[in-house]
Amino acid sequence: MWVYYSVYRVLMFVVPLVILLLLGIEGWLSTLIAAVIGLCLSYIFLRKPRESVSRELYEARRRPSPRGTRDEESGDAADERSHDN
Repeated sequence: MWVYYSVYRVLMFVVPLVILLLLGIEGWLSTLIAAVIGLCLSYIFLRKPRESVSRELYEARRRPSPRGTRDEESGDAADERSHDN
């Protein structure tokens, strides 16, 4: 889902940018206006995909790992040795 969301966001910036450049507006001004337009359009029209991506990211960060990595295990072992002394 995050791929579609990212593509939509890019398109909501690129399409206005191309239109503004074709109208002959300076590049820096076209970029600034296209960024504002893209931000507004994505805020209005991409609420559900944004919430979905946000939920996926949250769940991915909160999901417990099935087992610790070797780095974590060696770090835990080092902590235990330092507490034994």
